[in-house]
Amino acid sequence: MPTVRVDLAERHYDVVVEDGVLVRAGERIREIAPTSASGVAVICDETVAALHGDALAGSLADAGLRHTSHTIPAGESSKSLAQAERLCRELIRAGHDRHSLVVALGGGVVGDLAGFVAAIFQRGIPIVQLPTTIVSQVDSSVGGKTGVNLHEGKNLVGAFHQPRLVLADPMTLRTLPDREFHEGFAEIIKHAAIRDPEMFTTLETLDPDDRGVDASLIARNVAIKAAIVESDEHETLGIRALLNFGHTIGHAIEAAVPYGSLLHGEAISLGMRAALFLSERHARLDPAVSQRILNLIRHFRLPLVLADDVESDAILRALRADKKFAAGRIRFVILEAVGRARLAAGLDQADLVEAIHHLRLPP
Repeated sequence: MPTVRVDLAERHYDVVVEDGVLVRAGERIREIAPTSASGVAVICDETVAALHGDALAGSLADAGLRHTSHTIPAGESSKSLAQAERLCRELIRAGHDRHSLVVALGGGVVGDLAGFVAAIFQRGIPIVQLPTTIVSQVDSSVGGKTGVNLHEGKNLVGAFHQPRLVLADPMTLRTLPDREFHEGFAEIIKHAAIRDPEMFTTLETLDPDDRGVDASLIARNVAIKAAIVESDEHETLGIRALLNFGHTIGHAIEAAVPYGSLLHGEAISLGMRAALFLSERHARLDPAVSQRILNLIRHFRLPLVLADDVESDAILRALRADKKFAAGRIRFVILEAVGRARLAAGLDQADLVEAIHHLRLPP
């Protein structure tokens, strides 16, 4: 089954994409765990713990790894400094130290929060990511971005902390509710739009309700993410920023509504529509290409129209708090064609206001 190597100078790690790898996770983790490991701290949310916690616990026990389990409430609101502090204190009370290892079992919220905890606990301990959603398998578990949200915006506190290993089991996707399953395809569509025209064509042929997601599709997306991260790990060269296609306005919309009103992929789908509008204006993107991308977003049951009760001012306030916003201008990713993205120069708040207004119109 596919394995993707993420090669970062003297550091590297494998992303193993394999049906059933969750129940064999213990032996994989044993291979990379420090010989002096003081144990494994499993962090997951309450929903994932009920679905997959026993399988992971059994696998760790079979591999002779002492472990403790630490759960958080499911949902974006758990990505907070308060939860990070609570988990750090729990790990201390459970006997963990700088020789321990964290395992993040769950979706993007768990991966980001557990990664942040691993980055700051005892000034940094190793982490293994076991993503259980499409979003986390193809995107957030790879690349080392960790963090928590503030009231002012998403991911405003965090650290780069690369995992030691990522184990992605496509079979866990079968347990996702319909909405959580479909939202993950926003990130796959994003990868295809910025880097892979052939995969984009493949996506147009898929049954959006088929839970048998092929491991090769997950691995193909991981390879795109890995190549970009290898080129620009800390997002200083403008290369890794291309992964933000649809995320600038998407994150702002996500921050402007009550937690849970929009899932991450749903907000990113709206953000991609806004980015396509600006791409036509500033990169001469063919409107027919925009429509093709919008059709694919719709194909996977994702939203394209912003609700009237989401205030534009609230979105703009969230945008101004974004890490990519400076001196009234923002690093914004636009598309020239399917597979070809770049950072836009010269976009200002007026452009963003117009793009947000566009989202209220029928596609």
